[in-house]
Amino acid sequence: MHKIISLEKVLQKQGFGSRKLCRIIINNGEVTVNDVVCDNPDEMIDTNHLRFSVRGENWEYHETSYLMMNKPANYECSRKTIHHPTIYSLLPYPIVQRGVQCIGRLDEDTTGLILLSDDGQFIHKMSSPKHNVPKVYEVVCKHDIDHSQISKLLNGVQLMDEPLPIAALACESISPNTIHLTLSEGKYHQVKRMIAAVSNRVVSLNRIKIGDLDLPIDLPQGKWRWLSDSDLSKLI
Repeated sequence: MHKIISLEKVLQKQGFGSRKLCRIIINNGEVTVNDVVCDNPDEMIDTNHLRFSVRGENWEYHETSYLMMNKPANYECSRKTIHHPTIYSLLPYPIVQRGVQCIGRLDEDTTGLILLSDDGQFIHKMSSPKHNVPKVYEVVCKHDIDHSQISKLLNGVQLMDEPLPIAALACESISPNTIHLTLSEGKYHQVKRMIAAVSNRVVSLNRIKIGDLDLPIDLPQGKWRWLSDSDLSKLI
């Protein structure tokens, strides 16, 4: 969105702190706009494709936050963690301050694609069961998984505490003990429970796709990046 706002408001909207703190940062000459130091908090700035730096770190202006992360193992998707560090510790402080939330959760030992945003409507659309956004998981099983087990996953397996059988949208064999499993729901430990229901066990679990958005092969575990317009078009 094309806006012209004060430099102070640019920093404040991007999560760099209170109005007073942002003015101090700017007055101290710690902000550059288009590679030029700007020490006037009231200078009007065009936010369209704005790139700026704060204390030597480069930033892009984003009116709303849409991010992807390649979640590593042994991280929790909660702000109040129990046994492991939070995935929010992998994000820059200003982005955390903007109040981004992860959309759905991955278990602490599950890796792969996770989305984060501060757009409530987007969060609801991507997480609501009503919209049935498909998610693809690469599942490595302890034992080889045969055609009979794949057939059961596609036709539906009965899980404890669930009134009706739950079926995968798709299930593709990748190797004797590895499958790509597509689900539209996100029930508690769903993949692990479904694999257990066909007499097998999950060794590792990696989410590789949400909607039509693939986990980029060049995004290492523990790293994040902004979603591009092309990425968002694959989700909405």
